[in-house]
Amino acid sequence: MSTMNPDISLSSEIPDSEPERQYYYIEKARRHVADKAKELGRPLTFCVTTFGCQMNARDSEKLKGILGRIGYEEAEEDKADFVIFNTCTVRENANTRVYGRLGQLKPIKQKNPHMMIGLCGCMMQETEVVEKLKKSYRFVDLIFGTHNIYKFAELIVSCFESGGMVIDIWNDTDKIVEDLPNERKYAFKSGVNIMFGCNNFCSYCIVPYVRGRERSRAPKAITREIRQLVADGVTEVMLLGQNVNSYGKTLDAPITFAALLEEIEKIEGLERIRFMTSHPKDLSDELIEVMGRSRKICRHLHLPVQSGSTDILKKMNRHYTKEQYLELVRKIRLAVPDISLTTDIIVGFPGETEEDFQETLDVVRKVRYDSAFTFLYSKRSGTPAAAMEDQVPEDVAKDRFDRLLSEVQKIAREVCAVHEGSVQRALVESVSEHDSTLVTGRLSNNLLVHFPGTEDMIGTYADVRLSECRGFYYIGSLNAGR
Repeated sequence: MSTMNPDISLSSEIPDSEPERQYYYIEKARRHVADKAKELGRPLTFCVTTFGCQMNARDSEKLKGILGRIGYEEAEEDKADFVIFNTCTVRENANTRVYGRLGQLKPIKQKNPHMMIGLCGCMMQETEVVEKLKKSYRFVDLIFGTHNIYKFAELIVSCFESGGMVIDIWNDTDKIVEDLPNERKYAFKSGVNIMFGCNNFCSYCIVPYVRGRERSRAPKAITREIRQLVADGVTEVMLLGQNVNSYGKTLDAPITFAALLEEIEKIEGLERIRFMTSHPKDLSDELIEVMGRSRKICRHLHLPVQSGSTDILKKMNRHYTKEQYLELVRKIRLAVPDISLTTDIIVGFPGETEEDFQETLDVVRKVRYDSAFTFLYSKRSGTPAAAMEDQVPEDVAKDRFDRLLSEVQKIAREVCAVHEGSVQRALVESVSEHDSTLVTGRLSNNLLVHFPGTEDMIGTYADVRLSECRGFYYIGSLNAGR
């Protein structure tokens, strides 16, 4: 859905600059796809499957945008001529899932030799993964990583013209290529990358090794993209980065994340601003002040704590203490009293004692999160934590996990219920999956509400009375006074 569409003749030389070079290859790929479609007597189809985080989901929209531009139509995986897995590698079992899915595709490809299979994303940044694919999965056509997704059309051309496995993995990059096609999942809301990579090196995390060092997009490029999205019907954006709070530090003219938010807030027609993920060590007083006075920033903050034990946080290389985190929460609630706080928590990190775990429960009870993503620690090869001594026995970690989950859910039900009876503004996102007479709306605090409505309401805002809390969502009705 890019506004840029250069008219590039294939008789001309290949452009040196980006994105013109990629539009040249988009046109070339389009001709290859048209030739193959003519040969088969039908349009070519694709399926992109996304594993992992919202950064990956946003990357998949870019893949889909290019595939649509070159002539592919979307289809189910078992019927697609081009299957792409956009992979995650945060946990090793994610790799296992991808290998299993590849095994299922092998017989399908044997029956359809023209079929292409592509792999991209974080998992492809691991050398041992690529070596395994080269040795045991020779039927894969295309392998590329996280740093050169903008070259997708160029790589597709290579696949058509080489007839063999195409591998293009970069160890790192400082390049950011703008203005390429993308296909949004929703017409009315969109993710917007504001930065790429991560400099934090939490001891349990593989992300900095596969996503590279932090690099921020220019603020003018970000605001230009958002204005284009608003002109195309978007009213809510989600600003994406591995650590949005450190945005702007790598720019020639540094700018804070808070200052960027103030610029985005000025964009007419934009109703809501969300962002994730926020690292506690970089969440500034300036940002809290901006959130407190903002009319558009949603009343929701995802603030991963990971552990309530200062000792474990130090081992995790998180650069804050339990006390500093709780003070941060105090400041946020003072500035934004109706804020919804959510978090990530890891249980069973190496060296975690029962006393450490009780510190985590203490944080949960004091903060009272609306919800929490809870994880059992699992070794991730290539991270410092995997080599640490005092790995917690599985049965002990599982017991702690169950106790934590019970506490999180009990508190979350209580916290969410406080809004019962109030009238809140909801962005209608879909018809309810369970009852076609209801629509599903998302509140500013990120909770969902189901209420009577019709499909034509999707993408609009409605004032909804929250009649009944059902734990983690509401049943509501249109406010009579709307």
